Amino acid sequence: MALTRREFLRICSGSAAAAGFSQLLIPEVYKALAEAAAGNPSVLWLQGMSCAGCSVSLLNTVHPNIKEVLLEIITLEFHPNVMAAAGDLAMSVYEDAITKKAGQFFLVVEGSIPTKHDRYCEIGEYQGKVKTMADLTKRLGNAAKAIIAVGQCATYGGIPGAAGNYTGAVGVQDYLKKPVINIPGCPAHPDWIVGTIAHVLLFGMPELDRFGRPKAFFGKCIHDNCERRRDFDEGKFAKHFSDEGCLYELGCKGPLTYADCPQRRWNNHVNWCVQSGAGCRGCTEPGWPDKFSPLFERTPGVILPGVRTTADRVGKVLGVLTAAGIAAHFVGWKAAKR
Repeated sequence: MALTRREFLRICSGSAAAAGFSQLLIPEVYKALAEAAAGNPSVLWLQGMSCAGCSVSLLNTVHPNIKEVLLEIITLEFHPNVMAAAGDLAMSVYEDAITKKAGQFFLVVEGSIPTKHDRYCEIGEYQGKVKTMADLTKRLGNAAKAIIAVGQCATYGGIPGAAGNYTGAVGVQDYLKKPVINIPGCPAHPDWIVGTIAHVLLFGMPELDRFGRPKAFFGKCIHDNCERRRDFDEGKFAKHFSDEGCLYELGCKGPLTYADCPQRRWNNHVNWCVQSGAGCRGCTEPGWPDKFSPLFERTPGVILPGVRTTADRVGKVLGVLTAAGIAAHFVGWKAAKR
């Protein structure tokens, strides 16, 4: 019996997230991937204005490990951090993909794209001509079978695109003006990257929210699944980062952020931001970091305990809340103070 999309999504999310993506290698999924990836589809990784943190995150994938990903799931033809080739030999991979393999490769973009001037973020030279991030993103994006933007910088501009930048940095979708699968995060979780690639190979385009994110990974509010949610509802708030209680007053952005971090966790599924006592910074959301700054101060807005909403709805009101600078506390907190 063939693996269904519903079964695959069940394996990727829910209780399976707590154990990581190890169930990707159960016989049914492994067989389906082997058949779908016959010949191992080509993936080209384009790295622009970034810190390479998402590349490091991918290399730290555990189940499957990076060896299994590269040898048994995909063929990573170009990645500036791990390939041995350099110069024209390396850059020819990009040029050959554009001229000879259009529609036959997947493009993964890490880092934002500068739009001002013509010489920001030079990727390399080919036959004596400089190739910039902007140029390669456009040419490769037009030739790719599908485009996956990995990390906050590639999806929504991130830190390079924050207020005051001189480069006009933007995310891939804003630059190309075409459909892109967005996997935000600073960095993106390796499970999100591998899981999305697996979905594309097995079933094509995953179901996305209005920000282009796979709903399987970004469909739930962090606040709803946080281990400190009870403290929030009871009005118990930490005043210092060493205190017990909800971290909302110290700048936690969980109520406005959508991702499965509480269940999936990081570093081989050991810990995550709130569990470590730092609070959520909102790095999977459009407009980060500007709309979520100052990062360590309470976000203006009225947050009502018990209210459930969607990422789409939050996205529509977030800009209004931030611009208005509403300073009111939520009802539960006021009640607790009385």
